[in-house]
Amino acid sequence: MTLPTVTTLLLDHADGVLTITLNRPEVRNAMSLAMVEELRAVLRTSAADASIRALVLRGAGEHFCAGGDIKDMAGARARAQTEGENAYRQLNRAFGALLEEAQNAPQVVIAVLEGAVLGGGFGLACVSDIAIAHPSAKFGLPETSLGIIPAQIAPFVVKRIGLTHTRRLALTAARFDGEEALRLGLVHVCDADVEQRLAQVLDQVRQCAPGANAATKALLLATEREPLNSLLDDAAGLFAAAVVGEEGVEGTMAFMQKRKPGWAV
Repeated sequence: MTLPTVTTLLLDHADGVLTITLNRPEVRNAMSLAMVEELRAVLRTSAADASIRALVLRGAGEHFCAGGDIKDMAGARARAQTEGENAYRQLNRAFGALLEEAQNAPQVVIAVLEGAVLGGGFGLACVSDIAIAHPSAKFGLPETSLGIIPAQIAPFVVKRIGLTHTRRLALTAARFDGEEALRLGLVHVCDADVEQRLAQVLDQVRQCAPGANAATKALLLATEREPLNSLLDDAAGLFAAAVVGEEGVEGTMAFMQKRKPGWAV
């Protein structure tokens, strides 16, 4: 796999894991349109690479992501003089497309959350499969305190923590730490030693067949949109294909022979 050329990210591909580091520490890794476009390009490329079993999202320096880049909004304001409100719409909708693509990535998406996890960074945390937070991380939806709205983030936040909590957080712009994020169900792990926890999670992911993980993730996401009867029909077909597929055969043989399957070695 040849990864895209990037300027706002750091990419490291090793041992089946692609680590994507948001790399604008001077602005707490605020997301510019360039960063959004680069993230989308990396997701598209990695989706087609079966050797990548997990994507790790994290931020350079002391912060994960402080939200959208205000400078991009200023640029959109200049374009709006000739393009009208469409300039803002395009800027905002690009981030929503990124969230959709990250949520639907076939790999396990792991977010490592430290420092600021605000706005767009909050949204990225909500589309991760596994979120690991440092206790001192600072979460929040500050949009309304800036006179704007969490337009693209809102649906993903509601799905993650529910409407009741989202209303409170979005309508107060309240900040909270990693411990509260754990209580809300936003993150799965809260630990000061995020590196150790990340290593543990990656070890667990490596015990699972990558194809089975991708199919399972797609099935779980489908529960939000498909009627139960047709979903169960589709799931039965997926199960049958998995049992007779390469991974199913290898997993069964490994169990019978009391050894690790090939993907876990």
